[in-house]
Amino acid sequence: MQTKHPTTAARKARVFLVEDHPVVCEGLKLLIGGDSNLAVCGSAFSIAEAKSRIRELSPDMILIDITLGDGNGLDLIKELHQQNPKLLMIALSMHDESVYAERALRAGARGYIMKSETMDTIRTAIHHVLAGEIHVSEKMVSRMLHKLATQRVPDQACSVNALSDREFQVFSQIAEGVGPTEIARRLNVSVKTVETHREHIKDKLDLKSGSELARYAMQWQSERR
Repeated sequence: MQTKHPTTAARKARVFLVEDHPVVCEGLKLLIGGDSNLAVCGSAFSIAEAKSRIRELSPDMILIDITLGDGNGLDLIKELHQQNPKLLMIALSMHDESVYAERALRAGARGYIMKSETMDTIRTAIHHVLAGEIHVSEKMVSRMLHKLATQRVPDQACSVNALSDREFQVFSQIAEGVGPTEIARRLNVSVKTVETHREHIKDKLDLKSGSELARYAMQWQSERR
């Protein structure tokens, strides 16, 4: 009679969290810890801490908040993807996926989840990505397919797609009607830095004034809804 050996299928997938809101982080730990196939192997509140701990722990998957106190989660996703293209990452954000999902996928994430989603949806997304799939909502899939079917060759010089990730963050805040001081607070940068980004955005979009930029941003936002 042959002895059955344990299989690797019994091993729990190790998930690392990069989230600077303690309550959200604890909620995710409870959610993931309640799944018999998943385990949280660690967490970090900042990008600097995340880089160190990820190298140390080598997780199977990372959930990364896009807006972090010490920087942009998209930049972290991009850097980690360049170091290890096979690393599985899901972008987690309070921002509507119509604004950030495509950028997150281009940066190297394999999924995008809004924090407002149900616990079951978050758990499903984790399992989809671990299985080798890409996870966005059905609404986002439809939007991306429609864009692919109708898009002409884009003029990158005057397109929102030409903006850097940080410029795009500022642009999306302008689209919501947020002023420079509040943008600076939300992104943890100086007002002067925000103003510099605004100037770069105007140059790239060939806009002449702040009011023209605000109208353009709000129109862009309304067209995506």
